[in-house]
Amino acid sequence: MRHNKNFNHLGRQAGHRKALLSNMASSLILHKRIETTVAKAKAVRQFVEPLVTKAKEDTTHSRRVVFSYLKQKEAVTELFRTIAPKIAERPGGYTRILKTGFRLGDGADMCIIEFVDFNEAYTLGITPTAAAEAKPKTRRSRKKSTTDAVEEATVVEGETKKKAAPAKAAAPKAPKAPKATTAKAAAPKAAKKTNVGKKM
Repeated sequence: MRHNKNFNHLGRQAGHRKALLSNMASSLILHKRIETTVAKAKAVRQFVEPLVTKAKEDTTHSRRVVFSYLKQKEAVTELFRTIAPKIAERPGGYTRILKTGFRLGDGADMCIIEFVDFNEAYTLGITPTAAAEAKPKTRRSRKKSTTDAVEEATVVEGETKKKAAPAKAAAPKAPKAPKATTAKAAAPKAAKKTNVGKKM
């Protein structure tokens, strides 16, 4: 019987559940934020917060205890070197759960679980919208890619000028956009000439 043993089994056997929580806790420590279901996030919070408290005391014993739960050296190192000094003054409540809606496939309640002290939008007093505006916009990168394409088109055009003499006279009069089209049209013609000259 399971009298008064109320914790979420997550639909898994004990070994599978321990491995799941260990992997999710390691991912949370390494990336500072993960997206998962609300049920798993609550289970991970119960799993990881005692380990963070244990990490405040940097001794060989505490490192071995934490490693016995996480099973990943990189996560243990990150926890003791990066996370523990930053949360040293906090008495508990190291993570927060932010609900994000429902999953499209099965309607599961989704959320983001993250470390409280590693979200700059909240710790520096900046609103999330201002933090989003501070990031560089993608339009600049798109312009860069279009300029690269124009440069490639001019290089191809220069190669076709060497091959075909009549194209020199027509090139300066045409605007920039038609140049790329003429370059594309001229390249297959040159290829056709080389293929025709070959003997079977």
